[in-house]
Amino acid sequence: MSKKVIVLGECRDGSLRNVTFEALAAGKKIAEGGEVIGVLIGESVSAYTNEMIHYGADKVLMAEDPALKTYTADGFSQAFLAVFEQEKPDAVVFGHTATGKDLSPKLAARMDAGLVSDAIDVSVTGGNIIFTRPIYSGKAFEKIVSTDQPILATIRPNNIEPLEKDENRTGTVDSISVNLKDIRTVIKEVVKKTSEGVDLSEAKIIVAGGRGVKSADGFKPLQELAEVLGGAVGASRGACDADYCDYSLQIGQTGKVVTPDLYIACGISGAIQHLAGMSNSKIIVAINKDPEADIFNIADYGIVGDLFEIVPLLTEEFKKLSVNT
Repeated sequence: MSKKVIVLGECRDGSLRNVTFEALAAGKKIAEGGEVIGVLIGESVSAYTNEMIHYGADKVLMAEDPALKTYTADGFSQAFLAVFEQEKPDAVVFGHTATGKDLSPKLAARMDAGLVSDAIDVSVTGGNIIFTRPIYSGKAFEKIVSTDQPILATIRPNNIEPLEKDENRTGTVDSISVNLKDIRTVIKEVVKKTSEGVDLSEAKIIVAGGRGVKSADGFKPLQELAEVLGGAVGASRGACDADYCDYSLQIGQTGKVVTPDLYIACGISGAIQHLAGMSNSKIIVAINKDPEADIFNIADYGIVGDLFEIVPLLTEEFKKLSVNT
């Protein structure tokens, strides 16, 4: 039975985040041939409409207002509720991002709808939507069957393959009028603590450091390797607590949850809190001087040795490979 699905598009630094395309792919699965509607909210978002259509949206609705230039739960929820009331969808899909995690529960409560968070897969059987999500810090997985609609869900980045981009695809684009009121949150300034580059939560390759990097300068070899690989730099809580780096890089149970194709753990012991944030990475490489470190228990490849000797060697070898290719 075909369904109508709404997908929220997220913009950052002048482009759509990759998780938007993954959410569209999830929306296509749920719709079962029905309509997938992309939603863009912001001050000026018309530049992103075609890309959403190329990646699977049948229609794109824009809610534009100067008050929506920067995300606030008050403003975005009002805009999204206007779309929801107009379209009355069977399901709504968000990325499991800071925006999605903040906005989805607020909307679910207002819509009197169910919410599945941090899903890594979605399928439909007999008209029921089935979500798969990790539990117990990634040690087990549960399947949640949605028999009532509407249902809201957030999708963990790097788990659902986006549809192939089709620039010949066409769809309709419309604006929706929103009467914004009672926006109590005022954004005066946005201060970015992370360096420019690949978004950590969406990175395909991550080079992460723990207490073994010994200092803030100890992250420099990791940054060089990440730059060569086109990846991002992350950290364990221990490294953040020691002031080696900013908490925005923290990966783990109380930080970001990541699922890259390649995770290189440098000087990370493998505490359970850290493993909760990265154990579902496709390939894990561990570099540690302690052969008994817990990180080796989940690593696909392990290197026992000094990271300050090994990481520069890896960087040089990858540089050679990039030159030869």
